[in-house]
Amino acid sequence: MPITVRSSHGVRVVAALEASKAAIVLIAGFGLLSALHQGAAQVAEDLARQMHLNPAKGYPQIFIDLARDTSNAQLRLLAAGAFGYAAMRGIEAFGLWRRRRWAVWFSVASGAVYVPIELYEIAQGFSAIKLVTLLVNLGIVACMAYALRVSGAGPDV
Repeated sequence: MPITVRSSHGVRVVAALEASKAAIVLIAGFGLLSALHQGAAQVAEDLARQMHLNPAKGYPQIFIDLARDTSNAQLRLLAAGAFGYAAMRGIEAFGLWRRRRWAVWFSVASGAVYVPIELYEIAQGFSAIKLVTLLVNLGIVACMAYALRVSGAGPDV
């Protein structure tokens, strides 16, 4: 049974969101690989300067110190993780765009996994960003659960 136009639109919106996440993480992965050639500390300093931050103070300095202590093997591992995550999100986005039931189930599961973590983070210290993140995630899970409910038992939603 095909999905209603309204819920199909929601599935497509989530597909676009997942594709965006995949693209951002893919860019980050390539950034990590470029840090192998230039040196992670130099990349961190350049990034701080590009953002008009003082690399000798506060958070930029913490970021630069962390980059100094990162080995090439760690950067490769982080880049591989970023590429794997981007591939997973890209496949999910493709499946959602094609309105495949497996992708909607995957979206429900992968969104629901973060809810306890987000609740824990809010319990550690409230912030508007944490609350908005939780609410957006819950909205996505609810939208995908609704899509599953209205789609019936067919292979596609």
